[in-house]
Amino acid sequence: MSNDPLLQPYQLKHLTLRNRIMITSHEPAYAEDGMPKERYRAYHVERARAGVALTMTAGSASVARDSPPVFNNILAWKDEVVGWMRQLTEAVHDEGAAVMIQLTHLGRRTRWDKGDWLPALSPGHQREPSHRAFPKQMEDWDIARIIEDYATAAERMQAAGVDGIELEAYGHLMDQFWSPLTNELQGPYGGPLENRLRFTFDVLRAIRKRCGERFLVGLRYTGDEMLAGGLTRSDGFEISRQLRDSGMVDFLNVVRGHIDTDAGLTDVIPIQGMASAPHLDFAGEIRAAVNFPTFHAARIPDLATARHAIAAGKVDMVGMTRAHMADPHLVRKLIEGREEDIRPCVGANYCLDRIYQGGMAFCIHNPATGRELTEPQEVPPADMPRRVTIVGAGPGGLEAARVAATRGHAVTVLEAAAEAGGQIRLTARQARRREMLSIIDWRLAQCEKLGVTFRYNTYAEAETVLETRPDVVIIATGGLPHTEVLVAGNELVASAWDILAGDVAPGQNVLIFDDAGDAAGLQAADMIAASGAKVEIVTPDRSFAPEVMAMNLVPYMRSLQRRDTTFTVTWRLIGVAREGNQLRAILGSDYGDMQRERIVDQVVINHGTRPLDELYFDLKPRASNLGEVDYEALVAGAPQALCGNPGGAFQLFRIGDAVAARNTHAAIYDALRLVKVL
Repeated sequence: MSNDPLLQPYQLKHLTLRNRIMITSHEPAYAEDGMPKERYRAYHVERARAGVALTMTAGSASVARDSPPVFNNILAWKDEVVGWMRQLTEAVHDEGAAVMIQLTHLGRRTRWDKGDWLPALSPGHQREPSHRAFPKQMEDWDIARIIEDYATAAERMQAAGVDGIELEAYGHLMDQFWSPLTNELQGPYGGPLENRLRFTFDVLRAIRKRCGERFLVGLRYTGDEMLAGGLTRSDGFEISRQLRDSGMVDFLNVVRGHIDTDAGLTDVIPIQGMASAPHLDFAGEIRAAVNFPTFHAARIPDLATARHAIAAGKVDMVGMTRAHMADPHLVRKLIEGREEDIRPCVGANYCLDRIYQGGMAFCIHNPATGRELTEPQEVPPADMPRRVTIVGAGPGGLEAARVAATRGHAVTVLEAAAEAGGQIRLTARQARRREMLSIIDWRLAQCEKLGVTFRYNTYAEAETVLETRPDVVIIATGGLPHTEVLVAGNELVASAWDILAGDVAPGQNVLIFDDAGDAAGLQAADMIAASGAKVEIVTPDRSFAPEVMAMNLVPYMRSLQRRDTTFTVTWRLIGVAREGNQLRAILGSDYGDMQRERIVDQVVINHGTRPLDELYFDLKPRASNLGEVDYEALVAGAPQALCGNPGGAFQLFRIGDAVAARNTHAAIYDALRLVKVL
């Protein structure tokens, strides 16, 4: 047996966990009709098959009808959930892993206009900023009803065969009772901490009465809200002791902070550029104080950090949840001594930001995650080796090279620059986003192992490509900034890329017109503001940077709001003219014929990219498929068989921004689903 601390078994009451690595409860939003059906099940089974000890489903399965999910959670208040959860549980057990589910009532962390349009409720009237619902203050009959709802949901999960449940107590109803900031009740459930904890212990008693002593029950809770007037560190230690001493709890899953705002949520679940494992020491202090089974997860992205957490006795089980979204085979690779092959989590938080905007959780650079029913985590070898030439070594081109080489094809990559990376190298020039380079570095390392040939400093023309005698050509050349969007003055502006690359120095009084709403505009603004300049970000949208999404917006706001930055929405830049040694920027509105003017010394435009597609169109007449893609075959995972030009010597495809401006995930997904069947 390995002496790696991570690979030691752990005994939790009667349950033996095969190692110390777990996936904590999270909601990937794969449920269908509120049920964990095939897609949801496949996601968890993939990780169980690869060796994780414990997978926790459902970032907060709802226990009651008046706790409607805002991002497609499992509905544990419905009887039909039992059958679906039983299928998931049995499939995970068959792979040797344990499975639990997290249960909750959201309280005020939802909206009244979701589900059945019932009022949100809480122990007080305070509105949660994130979801904006003003809750009803709970009455005695609400409390009694919801206690029973918890117990009934737990009973359903026991019937489904799960190994245990976890109750959510940070930001949700349970700790809305705990916190003085949200509990305005009088009487037995309000006032001193003992009363504010009463609801939790009533719920636990009801669950134990229904499910017995053997059924595993834990809490994931905040041990310090880190808010003025909220739960304090000393409160957290006292709560931990009371939970242990109750005899009704089998494990503690400790976090720290609050999630009622985007900023608070991002501090609890940090993203790239923020410290790794910021709450691990705190969890360790709780464990040392209570000497009780303690779990923890909060940006533990790599095995070295996880190993330290276990070896140092900080926690008993370490959660690597986002790391498993990046690489579900993380544990298997650890066991096989292949840590260098683990696809790294880069902290981009595309997964979480998507669910908070109503989408499914997808990893920025593993498009098979969440698509386990259709996309392979590991591609099989091809029946017949082919020569594949790829033009462009950005994320899409490198993914195409990796997948093609894995299938046994002979792969040549032509890259105009001196090194691989494409737009990601530009992104990573900002220190906070440097982790994005791991998307490139991991693929380069895999391609090197697989024998891919790279030709750098090669500006590929049609003849350059033909010299490689390809069977398949993939154009992954990306795009270039498009700034010619003005009625007049296009020649007077710089692009966001010009700023990021350092090709244009920041001005002192700068207007940034951000019509794309992606990270490039905010990164340019951040760099300019950091130079001491005055910056105004103007967008025609109702909100700025909508493509950046909530949690990724937080570090930008913390940086920009400390500086001389103004945010102006619903105005469109329509023209720029010289005004002495300054520039006059003319703003128009989509809402009418209104205009405004600004006098600045620099105008920067972020309006996405246009494809670098000249090579594609040069090659198109010579291709057997004339560049055409069979979308039905692409979506179905079938080979591309179109042949509009039987005399053509090769198939031709383009991916990523060489087709249209999108994002990193789209480029990598293009590559995987095209090349997996070449």
